[in-house]
Amino acid sequence: MTMPETETDAVETPPEDRSHLPLERRIEAILMVADEPQGAVHLATALRAPVREVKAAIEALRADYDGDGEGPERGFELREVGGGWRIYVRAAYDVDAADFVLTQTPTKLSQAALETLAVIAYKQPITRGAVAAIRAVNVDSVVRTLLGRGLIREAFADSETGAINYETTELLLTQLGLNSLDELPPISPLLPDGEEDVLA
Repeated sequence: MTMPETETDAVETPPEDRSHLPLERRIEAILMVADEPQGAVHLATALRAPVREVKAAIEALRADYDGDGEGPERGFELREVGGGWRIYVRAAYDVDAADFVLTQTPTKLSQAALETLAVIAYKQPITRGAVAAIRAVNVDSVVRTLLGRGLIREAFADSETGAINYETTELLLTQLGLNSLDELPPISPLLPDGEEDVLA
């Protein structure tokens, strides 16, 4: 007796074949939006490409950005940190990037940004994942906003996981009118019962 076909018997649609696109450009696209350093194996898995080819493409991108070929040196570079790769502003242009950020017309931070900033201020250094766990929401875009405003910065990358730890900057102290983080008010009186242990 033939059993009727069920939804579980349906053939899954295979992923779109994107191998015709240049591997270097595909890696570049991911690195432009990634918040954390990306390892070669992780990139290879995401792009369904051999690790060997991904490593070669990363080296080609690094050399291209450094101006080792026919093109000019770029204002950004590809750095290996925490066991992965990430795009950063080249050191020679840090001042220009910082000046741009600091001279932008300030706008009020959203409630989500203020809450994330408070968690970082009281728990620093802290990873994005740990902040997300405390707030119980995704904080990727908020962290990018705070970085762009110069209110937080990358402190260091965890040697084992590669996760970036964040800390507040002197700009935050200036805007709050504080000399040091020690002058932040005790947070316990401001929290509802049961939340004290989370931020302790």
